[in-house]
Amino acid sequence: MAERPRDCCSSAGTLLVVRDAIYGVRRYNDFLVHLGIPRAVLSARLRTLTEEGILEKRRYQESPPRDEYVLTERGVALWPALRALALWGREQLMQTQLRYLRHADCGTELGPSGECPACGTSVAVPDVLMTPGPGLDPDPADPVSRALLKPKRLLQPIETEQA
Repeated sequence: MAERPRDCCSSAGTLLVVRDAIYGVRRYNDFLVHLGIPRAVLSARLRTLTEEGILEKRRYQESPPRDEYVLTERGVALWPALRALALWGREQLMQTQLRYLRHADCGTELGPSGECPACGTSVAVPDVLMTPGPGLDPDPADPVSRALLKPKRLLQPIETEQA
């Protein structure tokens, strides 16, 4: 029996990990509290994404040893697919917009293909400014959601308040 090829992004939950990494989530506990999934599931998804070259595990602290997960070029290349899914969700499922994606240089909301209608350019992921929309909970329970209430560029690490 032939072995099935591995598909690192076969589950919607795995795509949510990649989405959060694009938003700037890098640390295990931040993924855990924001996604609300069991530790074993998150560990398996992070391991698969790392093995597939979507994320890179980097040590940020030696004592005790702690790692963070950073998107690789291969992971950043998933942005158009994730943006398309988000647009579909907004059009088909949402009554209000959760987040706006804007060109950081001019503040214009991105077009459906990730272009800036005002500048007429395709906007690179690091030049996308994410701002909260009216559909976001203004007082979320978890620190990642609170950090994402502030305007921020994609891929820049989020800063959560320390416990």
